[in-house]
Amino acid sequence: MIERLISLSLRNRYFVLLLAAGLFAWGAYSVRESKIDAIPDLSENQVIVFTEWMGRSPQIMEDQVTYPLVTNMQGLPKVKSVRGTSMFGMSFVFLIFEDDADIYWARERVLERLNYAQRLLPSGVTPTLGPDGTGVGHVLWYTLKAPGLDLGEQRALQDWYVKFGLQNVPGVSEVASFGGFQKQYQVTVDPTRMTYYGITLPQVLAAVRSNNNEAGGRKFEQSGVGYIIKTTGYIQDMATLENVPVITKGTTPVRIRDVATVQMTGESRLGIMDLNGEGEAVGGIVVMRYGENADAMITRVKAKMEQIRAGLPPGVSFQLVYDRSGLIQDSVDSIKHTLIEEMVVVSLVVLLFLFHWRSALSILIQIPITIATSFILLNAFDISSNIMSLTGIALAIGVIVDNGIVMTENAYRNLAEYQAQENPGGPPDTGPSPPSALPTASAPAPSTSTPVSHG
Repeated sequence: MIERLISLSLRNRYFVLLLAAGLFAWGAYSVRESKIDAIPDLSENQVIVFTEWMGRSPQIMEDQVTYPLVTNMQGLPKVKSVRGTSMFGMSFVFLIFEDDADIYWARERVLERLNYAQRLLPSGVTPTLGPDGTGVGHVLWYTLKAPGLDLGEQRALQDWYVKFGLQNVPGVSEVASFGGFQKQYQVTVDPTRMTYYGITLPQVLAAVRSNNNEAGGRKFEQSGVGYIIKTTGYIQDMATLENVPVITKGTTPVRIRDVATVQMTGESRLGIMDLNGEGEAVGGIVVMRYGENADAMITRVKAKMEQIRAGLPPGVSFQLVYDRSGLIQDSVDSIKHTLIEEMVVVSLVVLLFLFHWRSALSILIQIPITIATSFILLNAFDISSNIMSLTGIALAIGVIVDNGIVMTENAYRNLAEYQAQENPGGPPDTGPSPPSALPTASAPAPSTSTPVSHG
Protein backbone atom coordinates (compact mmCIF):
# COMPACT_ATOMS: atom_id res chain seq x y z
CA MET A 1 0.00 0.00 0.00
CA ILE A 2 2.76 2.43 0.94
CA GLU A 3 4.77 1.51 -2.17
CA ARG A 4 1.74 2.18 -4.38
CA LEU A 5 1.12 5.51 -2.67
CA ILE A 6 4.75 6.55 -3.16
CA SER A 7 4.70 5.43 -6.76
CA LEU A 8 1.46 7.31 -7.42
CA SER A 9 2.91 10.48 -5.87
CA LEU A 10 6.05 10.27 -7.97
CA ARG A 11 4.08 9.86 -11.17
CA ASN A 12 1.79 12.81 -10.27
CA ARG A 13 4.25 15.18 -8.64
CA TYR A 14 2.51 18.34 -9.89
CA PHE A 15 -0.77 17.20 -8.39
CA VAL A 16 0.99 16.52 -5.08
CA LEU A 17 2.58 19.98 -5.13
CA LEU A 18 -0.80 21.56 -5.89
CA LEU A 19 -2.41 19.64 -3.04
CA ALA A 20 0.35 20.73 -0.65
CA ALA A 21 -0.07 24.36 -1.71
CA GLY A 22 -3.83 24.12 -1.16
CA LEU A 23 -3.35 22.65 2.33
CA PHE A 24 -0.88 25.40 3.18
CA ALA A 25 -3.26 28.14 2.02
CA TRP A 26 -6.16 26.60 3.94
CA GLY A 27 -3.93 26.24 6.97
CA ALA A 28 -2.78 29.85 6.77
CA TYR A 29 -6.41 30.95 6.77
CA SER A 30 -7.10 28.65 9.74
CA VAL A 31 -4.21 30.23 11.66
CA ARG A 32 -5.79 33.66 11.24
CA GLU A 33 -9.23 32.41 12.30
CA SER A 34 -8.02 30.21 15.15
CA LYS A 35 -9.19 31.05 18.68
CA ILE A 36 -6.20 32.16 20.75
CA ASP A 37 -6.07 31.90 24.53
CA ALA A 38 -3.37 31.51 27.14
CA ILE A 39 -4.71 28.49 29.01
CA PRO A 40 -6.97 25.63 27.90
CA ASP A 41 -10.56 25.70 29.11
CA LEU A 42 -10.94 22.46 31.08
CA SER A 43 -13.97 23.58 33.07
CA GLU A 44 -17.13 21.51 33.11
CA ASN A 45 -20.10 22.19 30.88
CA GLN A 46 -22.31 23.78 33.51
CA VAL A 47 -25.24 26.15 33.99
CA ILE A 48 -25.52 28.17 37.21
CA VAL A 49 -28.85 29.13 38.79
CA PHE A 50 -28.47 32.05 41.23
CA THR A 51 -31.15 33.07 43.73
CA GLU A 52 -30.96 36.04 46.08
CA TRP A 53 -33.12 36.41 49.21
CA MET A 54 -31.28 38.86 51.41
CA GLY A 55 -31.51 38.69 55.20
CA ARG A 56 -32.13 34.95 55.40
CA SER A 57 -29.82 32.50 57.12
CA PRO A 58 -28.07 29.71 55.18
CA GLN A 59 -30.39 27.08 56.69
CA ILE A 60 -33.50 28.94 55.49
CA MET A 61 -31.95 29.33 52.04
CA GLU A 62 -31.17 25.61 51.97
CA ASP A 63 -34.67 24.51 53.04
CA GLN A 64 -36.82 26.94 51.06
CA VAL A 65 -34.74 27.71 47.95
CA THR A 66 -31.81 25.38 47.28
CA TYR A 67 -33.51 22.07 48.08
CA PRO A 68 -36.64 22.70 45.92
CA LEU A 69 -34.50 23.80 43.00
CA VAL A 70 -32.07 20.86 43.23
CA THR A 71 -34.83 18.26 43.44
CA ASN A 72 -36.75 19.71 40.49
CA MET A 73 -33.68 20.18 38.27
CA GLN A 74 -32.82 16.50 38.41
CA GLY A 75 -33.86 14.47 35.42
CA LEU A 76 -33.07 17.05 32.76
CA PRO A 77 -31.69 15.54 29.53
CA LYS A 78 -27.90 15.15 29.39
CA VAL A 79 -27.44 16.24 33.01
CA LYS A 80 -24.65 14.40 34.83
CA SER A 81 -25.05 15.94 38.29
CA VAL A 82 -26.80 18.74 40.19
CA ARG A 83 -25.01 20.49 43.04
CA GLY A 84 -26.35 23.09 45.46
CA THR A 85 -24.71 25.62 47.76
CA SER A 86 -26.41 27.87 50.31
CA MET A 87 -25.02 30.90 52.07
CA PHE A 88 -26.30 33.99 53.80
CA GLY A 89 -28.98 35.49 51.55
CA MET A 90 -27.83 33.61 48.43
CA SER A 91 -28.31 30.22 46.82
CA PHE A 92 -26.33 28.61 43.98
CA VAL A 93 -27.34 25.54 41.99
CA PHE A 94 -24.77 24.09 39.56
CA LEU A 95 -26.07 21.82 36.78
CA ILE A 96 -23.28 19.82 35.15
CA PHE A 97 -24.16 18.68 31.61
CA GLU A 98 -22.43 16.18 29.38
CA ASP A 99 -19.52 17.46 27.33
CA ASP A 100 -21.30 17.06 23.99
CA ALA A 101 -24.31 19.16 25.09
CA ASP A 102 -24.55 22.62 23.56
CA ILE A 103 -24.36 25.25 26.29
CA TYR A 104 -27.23 27.34 24.96
CA TRP A 105 -29.42 24.28 24.45
CA ALA A 106 -28.70 23.40 28.08
CA ARG A 107 -29.64 26.89 29.27
CA GLU A 108 -32.98 26.62 27.45
CA ARG A 109 -33.73 23.31 29.20
CA VAL A 110 -32.95 24.89 32.58
CA LEU A 111 -35.22 27.87 31.85
CA GLU A 112 -38.08 25.54 30.94
CA ARG A 113 -37.73 23.71 34.25
CA LEU A 114 -37.42 26.98 36.21
CA ASN A 115 -40.88 28.02 35.00
CA TYR A 116 -42.27 25.02 36.88
CA ALA A 117 -40.00 25.29 39.93
CA GLN A 118 -40.86 28.98 40.43
CA ARG A 119 -44.16 28.14 42.13
CA LEU A 120 -42.35 26.10 44.80
CA LEU A 121 -40.30 29.07 46.02
CA PRO A 122 -41.37 31.75 48.53
CA SER A 123 -43.21 34.81 47.24
CA GLY A 124 -40.91 37.43 45.78
CA VAL A 125 -37.97 35.04 45.23
CA THR A 126 -36.91 34.85 41.59
CA PRO A 127 -34.03 32.57 40.46
CA THR A 128 -31.87 33.75 37.57
CA LEU A 129 -29.32 32.12 35.30
CA GLY A 130 -25.66 32.94 35.68
CA PRO A 131 -23.59 34.36 32.80
CA ASP A 132 -22.88 32.16 29.81
CA GLY A 133 -19.18 32.04 30.67
CA THR A 134 -16.78 29.49 32.16
CA GLY A 135 -14.47 29.32 35.14
CA VAL A 136 -11.56 30.67 33.09
CA GLY A 137 -13.62 33.41 31.43
CA HIS A 138 -12.24 36.25 33.60
CA VAL A 139 -9.93 37.68 30.96
CA LEU A 140 -9.67 41.34 32.07
CA TRP A 141 -9.80 43.15 35.42
CA TYR A 142 -9.69 46.92 35.68
CA THR A 143 -10.07 49.65 38.28
CA LEU A 144 -10.97 53.31 38.05
CA LYS A 145 -8.33 55.90 38.96
CA ALA A 146 -10.46 58.80 40.23
CA PRO A 147 -8.54 60.97 42.71
CA GLY A 148 -11.36 63.51 43.09
CA LEU A 149 -14.29 61.10 43.60
CA ASP A 150 -15.30 59.15 46.69
CA LEU A 151 -16.04 55.42 46.63
CA GLY A 152 -19.79 55.94 46.23
CA GLU A 153 -19.37 58.22 43.21
CA GLN A 154 -16.87 55.84 41.65
CA ARG A 155 -19.25 52.90 42.05
CA ALA A 156 -22.10 54.92 40.53
CA LEU A 157 -19.85 55.83 37.58
CA GLN A 158 -18.94 52.17 37.14
CA ASP A 159 -22.51 50.84 37.40
CA TRP A 160 -24.32 53.46 35.33
CA TYR A 161 -21.80 54.39 32.64
CA VAL A 162 -18.73 52.17 32.27
CA LYS A 163 -20.51 48.86 32.74
CA PHE A 164 -23.19 49.57 30.16
CA GLY A 165 -20.59 50.60 27.59
CA LEU A 166 -18.43 47.49 27.97
CA GLN A 167 -21.38 45.08 27.94
CA ASN A 168 -22.08 46.05 24.31
CA VAL A 169 -18.72 44.65 23.16
CA PRO A 170 -19.19 41.44 21.11
CA GLY A 171 -18.03 38.40 23.05
CA VAL A 172 -18.57 39.90 26.53
CA SER A 173 -20.90 37.84 28.71
CA GLU A 174 -20.91 40.03 31.81
CA VAL A 175 -19.15 42.97 33.43
CA ALA A 176 -19.18 42.31 37.19
CA SER A 177 -18.64 45.41 39.33
CA PHE A 178 -16.70 45.29 42.60
CA GLY A 179 -15.66 47.67 45.35
CA GLY A 180 -17.02 50.97 46.58
CA PHE A 181 -20.45 51.75 47.99
CA GLN A 182 -23.79 51.32 46.27
CA LYS A 183 -25.82 54.39 47.22
CA GLN A 184 -29.23 53.90 48.78
CA TYR A 185 -31.77 55.69 50.93
CA GLN A 186 -31.76 54.11 54.37
CA VAL A 187 -34.77 54.44 56.69
CA THR A 188 -33.96 53.69 60.33
CA VAL A 189 -37.19 53.32 62.30
CA ASP A 190 -37.55 54.25 65.97
CA PRO A 191 -39.56 51.59 67.89
CA THR A 192 -40.53 54.06 70.61
CA ARG A 193 -42.06 56.54 68.17
CA MET A 194 -43.80 53.76 66.27
CA THR A 195 -45.38 52.55 69.50
CA TYR A 196 -46.47 56.07 70.38
CA TYR A 197 -48.24 56.59 67.05
CA GLY A 198 -49.49 53.01 66.85
CA ILE A 199 -47.68 52.28 63.59
CA THR A 200 -46.31 48.89 62.57
CA LEU A 201 -43.30 48.13 60.41
CA PRO A 202 -45.40 46.72 57.50
CA GLN A 203 -47.24 50.05 57.35
CA VAL A 204 -43.95 51.90 56.95
CA LEU A 205 -42.84 49.50 54.20
CA ALA A 206 -46.15 49.83 52.37
CA ALA A 207 -46.00 53.62 52.56
CA VAL A 208 -42.51 53.73 51.05
CA ARG A 209 -43.41 51.30 48.25
CA SER A 210 -46.66 53.00 47.31
CA ASN A 211 -45.04 56.45 47.17
CA ASN A 212 -42.04 55.40 45.09
CA ASN A 213 -43.61 54.54 41.74
CA GLU A 214 -45.13 56.05 38.65
CA ALA A 215 -48.88 56.06 37.99
CA GLY A 216 -50.68 56.86 34.77
CA GLY A 217 -54.07 58.50 34.36
CA ARG A 218 -56.09 58.87 31.22
CA LYS A 219 -56.53 61.21 28.30
CA PHE A 220 -59.35 63.74 28.13
CA GLU A 221 -60.21 66.60 25.83
CA GLN A 222 -61.18 70.10 26.81
CA SER A 223 -61.84 72.96 24.40
CA GLY A 224 -60.50 70.90 21.52
CA VAL A 225 -57.21 70.20 23.31
CA GLY A 226 -56.20 66.71 24.46
CA TYR A 227 -54.57 66.31 27.88
CA ILE A 228 -52.74 63.25 29.25
CA ILE A 229 -52.72 62.86 33.05
CA LYS A 230 -49.82 61.15 34.77
CA THR A 231 -48.05 61.34 38.10
CA THR A 232 -44.36 61.42 38.92
CA GLY A 233 -43.82 59.56 42.16
CA TYR A 234 -40.22 58.40 42.15
CA ILE A 235 -38.26 59.54 45.18
CA GLN A 236 -35.53 61.93 44.09
CA ASP A 237 -34.12 63.19 47.39
CA MET A 238 -34.25 62.60 51.13
CA ALA A 239 -36.75 65.44 51.74
CA THR A 240 -39.34 63.73 49.55
CA LEU A 241 -38.89 60.45 51.42
CA GLU A 242 -39.14 62.14 54.79
CA ASN A 243 -42.50 63.72 53.88
CA VAL A 244 -44.14 60.45 52.81
CA PRO A 245 -47.29 59.98 54.97
CA VAL A 246 -47.76 56.68 56.75
CA ILE A 247 -51.16 57.11 58.45
CA THR A 248 -53.44 60.00 59.34
CA LYS A 249 -54.35 60.79 62.96
CA GLY A 250 -57.52 62.83 62.70
CA THR A 251 -56.53 65.46 60.17
CA THR A 252 -52.79 65.31 60.88
CA PRO A 253 -50.64 62.98 58.73
CA VAL A 254 -47.85 61.01 60.40
CA ARG A 255 -44.86 61.15 58.11
CA ILE A 256 -41.75 58.99 57.78
CA ARG A 257 -39.66 61.62 59.54
CA ASP A 258 -41.90 61.38 62.60
CA VAL A 259 -41.14 57.70 63.21
CA ALA A 260 -37.76 57.16 61.47
CA THR A 261 -34.50 58.76 60.40
CA VAL A 262 -33.72 59.01 56.67
CA GLN A 263 -30.14 59.20 55.42
CA MET A 264 -28.10 58.59 52.28
CA THR A 265 -25.66 55.75 52.85
CA GLY A 266 -24.12 52.72 51.20
CA GLU A 267 -25.45 49.20 50.97
CA SER A 268 -24.21 46.78 53.62
CA ARG A 269 -21.01 45.07 52.50
CA LEU A 270 -19.53 41.70 53.34
CA GLY A 271 -16.02 42.61 52.14
CA ILE A 272 -13.84 45.22 50.47
CA MET A 273 -11.67 45.42 47.36
CA ASP A 274 -8.12 46.54 48.13
CA LEU A 275 -5.52 47.24 45.41
CA ASN A 276 -1.86 46.57 46.29
CA GLY A 277 -2.41 47.63 49.88
CA GLU A 278 -2.96 51.24 48.80
CA GLY A 279 -6.62 51.42 49.76
CA GLU A 280 -10.02 50.52 48.39
CA ALA A 281 -10.65 50.53 44.66
CA VAL A 282 -13.66 50.35 42.35
CA GLY A 283 -13.62 48.46 39.07
CA GLY A 284 -15.03 45.57 37.10
CA ILE A 285 -14.34 42.07 35.81
CA VAL A 286 -14.92 41.39 32.11
CA VAL A 287 -16.22 37.84 31.66
CA MET A 288 -15.79 36.23 28.23
CA ARG A 289 -18.71 34.43 26.63
CA TYR A 290 -18.45 30.67 26.16
CA GLY A 291 -16.39 29.64 23.11
CA GLU A 292 -15.19 33.15 22.18
CA ASN A 293 -11.73 34.19 20.97
CA ALA A 294 -10.06 35.64 24.07
CA ASP A 295 -7.36 37.61 22.25
CA ALA A 296 -9.80 39.26 19.81
CA MET A 297 -12.31 40.01 22.58
CA ILE A 298 -9.69 41.70 24.79
CA THR A 299 -8.64 43.85 21.84
CA ARG A 300 -12.24 44.96 21.30
CA VAL A 301 -12.69 45.72 25.01
CA LYS A 302 -9.57 47.90 25.07
CA ALA A 303 -10.77 49.79 21.99
CA LYS A 304 -14.14 50.36 23.70
CA MET A 305 -12.36 51.65 26.79
CA GLU A 306 -10.71 54.34 24.69
CA GLN A 307 -14.15 55.45 23.51
CA ILE A 308 -15.57 55.43 27.05
CA ARG A 309 -12.59 57.40 28.34
CA ALA A 310 -13.78 60.46 26.42
CA GLY A 311 -16.97 60.61 28.55
CA LEU A 312 -15.33 60.15 31.95
CA PRO A 313 -14.99 63.09 34.36
CA PRO A 314 -11.66 64.98 34.25
CA GLY A 315 -8.86 63.05 35.93
CA VAL A 316 -10.62 59.65 35.78
CA SER A 317 -8.91 56.87 33.84
CA PHE A 318 -8.71 53.08 33.59
CA GLN A 319 -6.03 50.99 35.28
CA LEU A 320 -5.67 47.40 34.06
CA VAL A 321 -5.14 45.02 36.97
CA TYR A 322 -5.18 41.72 35.08
CA ASP A 323 -4.79 41.43 31.31
CA ARG A 324 -4.53 37.98 29.77
CA SER A 325 -3.48 39.33 26.38
CA GLY A 326 0.13 39.63 27.60
CA LEU A 327 0.28 35.94 28.45
CA ILE A 328 -1.39 35.10 25.13
CA GLN A 329 1.17 37.14 23.19
CA ASP A 330 4.06 35.51 25.08
CA SER A 331 2.70 32.08 24.18
CA VAL A 332 2.47 32.96 20.49
CA ASP A 333 5.96 34.52 20.47
CA SER A 334 7.38 31.42 22.16
CA ILE A 335 6.06 29.08 19.46
CA LYS A 336 7.33 31.45 16.74
CA HIS A 337 10.85 31.45 18.19
CA THR A 338 10.75 27.67 18.59
CA LEU A 339 9.74 27.17 14.96
CA ILE A 340 12.45 29.47 13.65
CA GLU A 341 15.15 27.87 15.81
CA GLU A 342 14.17 24.33 14.85
CA MET A 343 14.04 25.15 11.15
CA VAL A 344 17.51 26.70 11.29
CA VAL A 345 18.95 23.76 13.24
CA VAL A 346 17.38 21.23 10.89
CA SER A 347 18.77 23.06 7.85
CA LEU A 348 22.28 23.04 9.25
CA VAL A 349 22.11 19.38 10.27
CA VAL A 350 20.80 18.23 6.90
CA LEU A 351 23.32 20.31 4.96
CA LEU A 352 26.15 19.07 7.16
CA PHE A 353 25.39 15.36 6.90
CA LEU A 354 23.87 15.20 3.41
CA PHE A 355 25.60 18.19 1.86
CA HIS A 356 22.69 18.62 -0.53
CA TRP A 357 20.51 21.75 -0.52
CA ARG A 358 17.61 20.16 -2.38
CA SER A 359 17.29 17.47 0.30
CA ALA A 360 17.34 20.11 3.03
CA LEU A 361 14.68 22.13 1.20
CA SER A 362 12.37 19.14 0.83
CA ILE A 363 12.59 18.52 4.58
CA LEU A 364 12.02 22.15 5.55
CA ILE A 365 8.93 22.45 3.34
CA GLN A 366 7.22 19.76 5.43
CA ILE A 367 7.34 21.88 8.62
CA PRO A 368 5.09 24.83 7.63
CA ILE A 369 2.70 22.59 5.68
CA THR A 370 2.27 20.20 8.62
CA ILE A 371 1.80 23.03 11.14
CA ALA A 372 -0.76 24.75 8.91
CA THR A 373 -2.66 21.47 8.51
CA SER A 374 -2.71 20.97 12.28
CA PHE A 375 -4.51 24.32 12.68
CA ILE A 376 -7.16 23.07 10.24
CA LEU A 377 -7.84 20.19 12.60
CA LEU A 378 -7.79 22.48 15.66
CA ASN A 379 -10.53 24.62 14.15
CA ALA A 380 -12.51 21.58 13.02
CA PHE A 381 -12.61 20.22 16.60
CA ASP A 382 -13.12 23.71 18.11
CA ILE A 383 -9.85 23.62 20.08
CA SER A 384 -8.27 26.96 20.93
CA SER A 385 -4.61 27.74 20.34
CA ASN A 386 -3.20 27.88 23.86
CA ILE A 387 -0.03 27.01 25.72
CA MET A 388 -0.81 23.28 25.72
CA SER A 389 -1.76 22.93 22.06
CA LEU A 390 1.07 25.16 20.80
CA THR A 391 3.60 23.28 22.93
CA GLY A 392 2.36 20.01 21.47
CA ILE A 393 2.90 21.36 17.97
CA ALA A 394 6.42 22.50 18.89
CA LEU A 395 7.28 19.06 20.29
CA ALA A 396 5.86 17.34 17.21
CA ILE A 397 8.19 19.29 14.90
CA GLY A 398 11.03 16.97 15.89
CA VAL A 399 9.02 13.94 14.78
CA ILE A 400 8.19 15.65 11.48
CA VAL A 401 11.85 16.43 10.81
CA ASP A 402 12.98 12.93 11.79
CA ASN A 403 10.58 11.45 9.26
CA GLY A 404 11.98 13.62 6.46
CA ILE A 405 15.59 12.84 7.37
CA VAL A 406 14.94 9.10 7.53
CA MET A 407 13.19 9.11 4.14
CA THR A 408 16.00 11.16 2.56
CA GLU A 409 18.73 8.89 3.93
CA ASN A 410 16.78 5.83 2.78
CA ALA A 411 16.53 7.29 -0.72
CA TYR A 412 20.31 7.89 -0.79
CA ARG A 413 21.01 4.34 0.37
CA ASN A 414 18.76 2.78 -2.27
CA LEU A 415 20.33 4.93 -4.99
CA ALA A 416 23.80 3.85 -3.88
CA GLU A 417 22.82 0.17 -3.92
CA TYR A 418 21.27 0.57 -7.37
CA GLN A 419 24.40 2.20 -8.74
CA ALA A 420 26.58 -0.50 -7.22
CA GLN A 421 24.53 -3.23 -8.86
CA GLU A 422 24.60 -1.56 -12.29
CA ASN A 423 28.32 -0.83 -12.22
CA PRO A 424 30.04 -3.33 -9.91
CA GLY A 425 33.55 -2.66 -11.17
CA GLY A 426 33.38 1.11 -11.29
CA PRO A 427 33.60 3.67 -8.54
CA PRO A 428 30.57 3.80 -6.26
CA ASP A 429 29.60 7.31 -7.35
CA THR A 430 29.31 6.57 -11.09
CA GLY A 431 25.88 6.01 -12.51
CA PRO A 432 24.81 3.13 -14.73
CA SER A 433 26.10 3.29 -18.26
CA PRO A 434 23.60 3.85 -21.03
CA PRO A 435 22.60 0.82 -23.14
CA SER A 436 24.60 2.09 -26.18
CA ALA A 437 27.83 2.00 -24.23
CA LEU A 438 27.49 -1.58 -23.13
CA PRO A 439 30.07 -4.01 -24.70
CA THR A 440 28.67 -6.04 -27.63
CA ALA A 441 29.02 -9.83 -27.82
CA SER A 442 31.60 -11.04 -30.50
CA ALA A 443 32.20 -14.44 -32.15
CA PRO A 444 34.64 -16.66 -30.30
CA ALA A 445 38.17 -16.72 -31.76
CA PRO A 446 39.36 -20.02 -33.31
CA SER A 447 41.39 -21.99 -30.84
CA THR A 448 44.86 -23.23 -31.83
CA SER A 449 46.26 -26.42 -30.32
CA THR A 450 49.92 -27.15 -29.83
CA PRO A 451 50.95 -30.80 -30.41
CA VAL A 452 52.25 -32.46 -27.34
CA SER A 453 54.59 -35.33 -27.69
CA HIS A 454 54.40 -38.21 -25.27
CA GLY A 455 57.47 -39.90 -24.44
